[in-house]
Amino acid sequence: MPEQKSLRPRNSAERKSEPIHSGVLLYFPDALAAIARLSKAGNDKHNPGEPLHWARGKSTDHHDCVIRHSLTPLLVDPETGEIEAVAEAWRALANLQLLEEKRLAAAGIMPYSGIVP
Repeated sequence: MPEQKSLRPRNSAERKSEPIHSGVLLYFPDALAAIARLSKAGNDKHNPGEPLHWARGKSTDHHDCVIRHSLTPLLVDPETGEIEAVAEAWRALANLQLLEEKRLAAAGIMPYSGIVP
């Protein structure tokens, strides 16, 4: 594996090419709030009494879960109170995060998560 660079030492133009606030948070505030609620409900269920965190090793079948949740996107999960599309989005983000961590690490760039696979 290549030597890891620092978190993202970049110039202003490079930093502005990732508008996380204006290009994601402001576009999808309600969807992200639903994902945050699902994250908390999942943490309360799978990690009772622990601080909110992603227990990455507890469920790794993200592709299968995305498809399963996509089959009934408007069905409300009685355990979380959220529609299945929320769980689909959470799983898609989890999968993308893992892929990005691998891609960035392979390029010698430290992911924002700080996790190098």
